[in-house]
Amino acid sequence: MKGTASHRPVHEWLLLFVALIIVGSIVITCWQYFGGLESREELARKWTRDRLVHLLLGPEQVACYLCFTWAGLILIRRYWEVRCQRRVFHLGLLPTEKGVRILWKDAFALLHKLEDVTGKRPYILAQLIRTGLEKFASARSTSGVAEAVHNRAEVEMSHLAATMAVVHYLVWAIPAIGFVGTVRGLGGAFGADATDFALYIAQAKDQLKIAFDCTLIALLLSLLLMFLLHLVQRAEETLVLDAETYCQEHMLQRLYEPQHNHDDQSVYPGTRFAR
Repeated sequence: MKGTASHRPVHEWLLLFVALIIVGSIVITCWQYFGGLESREELARKWTRDRLVHLLLGPEQVACYLCFTWAGLILIRRYWEVRCQRRVFHLGLLPTEKGVRILWKDAFALLHKLEDVTGKRPYILAQLIRTGLEKFASARSTSGVAEAVHNRAEVEMSHLAATMAVVHYLVWAIPAIGFVGTVRGLGGAFGADATDFALYIAQAKDQLKIAFDCTLIALLLSLLLMFLLHLVQRAEETLVLDAETYCQEHMLQRLYEPQHNHDDQSVYPGTRFAR
C-alpha cells in the first residue's frame, strides 16, 4: 500500500524525547545546585502519607477518576478500532498493478469481491470504495465519482466527530467536578466555626487544602485526557484521509471510459479489468 499512508508523527515524538532530556538535565542540575539536602528534607516533611491521602482520595477526586477511566476506555476502544480499520488496506480490495484500468463493467465484479472480503462490515475504506464503484457502475461515466467519494469521506469524518460527544462531555466534566470541590472547600474555609482564633485558622487551612487539591487533580486529569483525545482524533482523521488517498490512487485514477466499442474490453488475466 505504498503512497497511501500519511506521514506518521515520528518526528514529534523524537522532539518530545529531546525536550525531556534538555529540560530534565537543566532541572536536575538546578535542583542539585540550589536545592540541597535541606530542601529535599523539607519537601519530604510536607508530603507525608496523610497529606497524599487527602490530596488523592477526596470524593471529588474519586469522581474525576471515574470520568477519566470511562473516557480512557472509550478512547482505547476507538484506537483499537482504528487499528482494525487499517488492516483493510492490505486485503487487496482494488487492483494495484501498474497500468490496470477499471471499466464500468468491472465495477460489479469489484463490488462482489468487496462484499465477500469485508462481509458487509462497516469499514471506512470499503464504504468509500463501494460509493465510488456504485456511482461509476450506475452512471457508466467517471463524472461525479471523485465528488461522491469525497462526500462519503466527509460523512465518515462527521460521524466520527459526532460519536466522540461522550468523551468531549467527560473532558468538560472533570474540571467542573474539580471546581465543585473548590467551591466546597472555600465554603468550608469561610464557614469555619471556632472560638479560638488559632483553631479557626487551622480549620480554614484544612478546607483550603481541600479546595486546591480538587482543582489540582481535576486539571491534571483533564490535561492528560485532552492529550489522549487529541491522539485518537488525529488517528481517526488520518484514517479517513488515507482511505480517500487509497481510493484516489487505486480507483479514481484507474477508471476508464472507452471511446469506441472495440476498446470496451479487458485483457487483465482472469478478470474484466482493462489495461
